[in-house]
Formats: sequence, structure tokens, C-alpha cells
Amino acid sequence: MDTTLRDGEQTQGVSYTPLEKLHIATLLLKDVRVDRIEIASARVSSGEFEALRKITEWARQNNLQRRVEVLGFVDGEVSLNWIHNAGGKVDNLLCKGSLRHLEKQLRKTPEQHVADIKWIIRRAEELDIHVNIYLEDWSNGMKNSPDYVFYMVDSLRNENIRRFMLPDTLGILSPDETYEFCSKMTERYPDLHFDFHPHNDYDLAVSNIYYAVKAGIRGIHTTVNGLGERAGNAPLSSVIGVLHDQMQIETGVDEYQITKVSKIVETFSGIRIPVNKPIIGENVFTQTSGVHADGDSKDNLYYNNLLPERFGRKRKYALGKQSGKATIKKNLEEFGLDLSPESIAKVTQRVIELGDKKENVTTEDLPFIISDVLGNDRASYRIFIKNYSLSLSYGLKPFASVQIEIEGKLYQETSSGDGQYDAFMKALRIIYDKLGKELPVLTDYEVSIPPGGKTDALVETIITWNYRGREFRTKGLDADQTESAIKATERMLNIIEGLNGNRNGNNEIKKIGEVTAGV
Repeated sequence: MDTTLRDGEQTQGVSYTPLEKLHIATLLLKDVRVDRIEIASARVSSGEFEALRKITEWARQNNLQRRVEVLGFVDGEVSLNWIHNAGGKVDNLLCKGSLRHLEKQLRKTPEQHVADIKWIIRRAEELDIHVNIYLEDWSNGMKNSPDYVFYMVDSLRNENIRRFMLPDTLGILSPDETYEFCSKMTERYPDLHFDFHPHNDYDLAVSNIYYAVKAGIRGIHTTVNGLGERAGNAPLSSVIGVLHDQMQIETGVDEYQITKVSKIVETFSGIRIPVNKPIIGENVFTQTSGVHADGDSKDNLYYNNLLPERFGRKRKYALGKQSGKATIKKNLEEFGLDLSPESIAKVTQRVIELGDKKENVTTEDLPFIISDVLGNDRASYRIFIKNYSLSLSYGLKPFASVQIEIEGKLYQETSSGDGQYDAFMKALRIIYDKLGKELPVLTDYEVSIPPGGKTDALVETIITWNYRGREFRTKGLDADQTESAIKATERMLNIIEGLNGNRNGNNEIKKIGEVTAGV
């Protein structure tokens, strides 16, 4: 059973609208194909009633009413009537599973509590509502008052109860305790159907489900993305992975749909999925090490049974300082590109340089990097921007100090401007004016990042220049916008130097036009 819409909504700050609940419910039952869903707590609010009414009407039209369940309370017929009036057909009755809870919270005797429960079961039969029993705080009950737990089940085992549900309400159980306590229940009552409902306070919810199933438990409770009060519940994705792969148990759940419902719940709940969360996290099918990428190219040496395609995902190879040539090749395959070994080596080195700056390089960055590295051969440069200092202070104009090298000689000037790049260009113009050299006119300035907006590594700046009536473009690539513009400017200086010195300047302009035409 999935309880995202009931127990999962007890996550701090999470509240679904009726339409959001309906959408999640339809996904879980029709697409993911979980057996049952628990969608509400009785008497909570008018919005909860409206959500239940919408879902039960949809379930009625699709013959799924008995697979939609509601948490009810031992309150006479108040919860029952609330469920019945909203069209509900299953009451998950919250009873006390530990003597301490019974005595301290309800202040009743076990006999009184059993009598109250039996009355509700009789009334539910009259309303055609099925009843399951939650033994709240069952884990503490088994630790501290097992005779009370057995008394409750002994007293109710012959009633019209479909399932006895065993919650580790405070998430206190270890895997060994889970196996021990669940075994006692299944061995003592082999004819009853038991569900196990874990919480994740010690990060053991999935492990405890594994041992509960080994002990003979026939039903388990999960939430999408592990949502739930405090540390949450057992995540549906991880539980399905364990059941299918580690225990070879068939569930009927469609693994391929899990990522879709996880993303939708993430959006509706506002609770982000941790990037390293198994199966559904952003990074869990991403190899970072170049060694791993190389191994995957050689008979999938670093694969396991959790293939991303099972869950509607793809394997990725992260770009950064640990990237190797195999990583670059894997990412190039995404774009259908095939580079020479020399070009791959250059691109790999550029990616490593960006990684050393702690920049996040994405696959979408790669075409930008290739264009920058392979289309920008500084070995042929005659002019180099050697050093520059840019300052920005509140209430003062930006200031730039620039040093360039021309044919082995250094020249330096400073200037202020309306922006950092403007100050840089004005300082550069002072140098060129003193040398009697002409600079082109900047006619357009375009900044872009790779598509998707996920990168913090790269900014591409494309500058259009007009030099003596001829227009051309240069581009620069860097993590910083101003630095990328300065790289584009250095490229421009060498193009016009080629023109003035008759060193392939016309060819340079032609080549730049060809390179940037498709950008």
C-alpha cells in the first residue's frame, strides 16, 4: 500500500489540493499500479473531504473503490460517517498497539478498547465499509507489552477485519527486532494477513521492510520519495528495487513509471528529491570517474542490476576534473559527434581545467567547449592580454587596469567606464591610440549559456565588430561573463592585427563568420 496522500502529507509544509491528490492517486493506481492507496485522514478538513470525494468518484467509475483507503479513528461512528458520506469503502481503523498508548492517551482498559473497536466493525458492515486495523505503536508494544498486543489480536482475529497493520510508529526498530517481532506475529497467527508500516527515523525503513517480508509479512507500506513525518517513511522506489532484485519478489508495480510519479510528487509537495537518493535522485545513474566510464566502454564493467532504463532514465557521465577521455567519448555520443584523439585530448584538458575551478560542467556545455577549444588556436596569436584587474565599488565607476603584449612588448593602461567591460575596452583603446592603431567598433554583444539553464560553469559571449566597413564576430567561453568577453576581445585583436599585417586577416574574418554562423 502507498500512503503518500495520507502519511506522506504529514511531512512538514506539505499540503495537496484536491486536484493534486486526484492526479497522484490516478498515477499510483493506473500507471505505477500499486495495490492500494491510503489517501486521507477522517475529519481533518473540508478540503480533505473534497479530495476524498473526488478520488472515490473516480475510483467508482474505474471499479477501484476497494483499493482506496482512509484512516479512521475509534470515535463511535463519527469517522465512519465521514468516510461513508465521501464515498469511501475502506476504513483503516487506528487502534492502540501498545499498553502505554492505551492507558496514557485513551485512558481505557484493553477490554473497553476492544469493545469500542467491535462496535465500529459492526457499524462498518452496515455501511458496506471494509475495515483494516492499525495497531499504532505496535513496535513499542512488542518491546514493552507483548501480552497486550497478543490480547488485542486474539480478541479481534475472528472479526471481519481484512488486514492487521503493524506500524513502527516511531521508527525505533532494528532489522533484527523487525524480523523477531514480525515472526512472532506470523507464526502465532498464520491465517491472518499482516502489513508492516515502517518509519525512517534511524534510516532503516527499507532494511526493516526486507526483514519483515522475510518473516512472512504479506503487505508493506511506502510513500513516494519517502515523504512522511519526521524522517519520513520507506520510499516506494527503493522498496521496489529491493523486492524485485534482492528478494526476487514480483509486485505488479511498473518500475518505468516510478520516476514520473516521483517528479510529480516533488513538484506538488515542494520537497526536493536528494540528488543521491537511490533510483530517483538526479545523480544516481551518473558516473563521475573517468576510470568508470572506461570500464563501461569495455563490457559494462561498472553496471549493476539497477539499470536506469528500467526506471525511465538514462546513464550519464559527469564532466569535471576527474573526467578522462572515455568520459568525453561517452558524452560525445549523446550529440553524435566523433572527434580525433588529439581533439578529444584538448577537450578533456579544458573540462579538467573548469573542474579545477569547482565549476559544474554539464553535457549541454560540451558543444560550447568543443567550439571554443577547437576553433580558438592561441598558438597563432601575435597579441596577448597578459594581465588585467577589474574593480567594482559602490558609488564609484568601475575601474580597469590592462596589460597586453604585442610582438613581445608589454603595454599597460588604466581607465574607468560605465561597466567593467567598458572600462576594460577604454583602457585598451588608450593603448591602441598611443600606438596609432585602430580598433573596430563593437556593434552587438550577446551572452548565452548552454540550453537547460543547469550549468554554472560556462558563459559564451559573442561580440559583433565592424572594422573599416567589414563586420565579423568573435566569441569567448568562460565561467565568468566578463572574462568570456575579454577572450572574445583577444581573438578580435589578433584578427585585425592579421589584417593590418596582411597575415591571413581576410581568411580569419571568413573563418570566424563560418564558425559563429551556427551559434
